[in-house]
Amino acid sequence: MKRMSIAAVLAALALTVVAVGVFAGAGSASPRATTATTVAVAASEFKFVLSKKVVPKGAVTFVVKNKGKVPHDFKIHGKKTKTIAPGASAKLKVVFAKGKYPYLCTLPGHAAAGMKGVLTVK
Repeated sequence: MKRMSIAAVLAALALTVVAVGVFAGAGSASPRATTATTVAVAASEFKFVLSKKVVPKGAVTFVVKNKGKVPHDFKIHGKKTKTIAPGASAKLKVVFAKGKYPYLCTLPGHAAAGMKGVLTVK
C-alpha cells in the first residue's frame, strides 16, 4: 500500500472543506440580503395614495403616477421627481434609515390642499 504525504492529505482535506462550504451555501439567501422596496404612488387632486405607508429601511423606489388632471410632483427626504404631467409617471429612488419622513407635492398650493403625508421606515 502506498503512503500519502502529509501535504497531500492536508491539500485533499482543504479542498473538501472548500467544496462543502460552496455547496452548502448554494441556493440559500444570506439573512442580510435585502431587496429594494417599491412603493406605487398615485397622485391626483389633491392627494397621494401610497401602496405602502410603512417600509423597511434601505433603498425605496417610488413609482409616481399622475392620475389627476393637473401637473404634480413628489418630494421626500430631500429628493424630488420632475413635474409630472397628467397621465405620466416618474421614478424616484431614495435610501432611508429608520424614522418618519414627510412627503408632499411642491407645486404652489398643492400640499396645503392635502397633497402631503408621512412615510414610516422601520
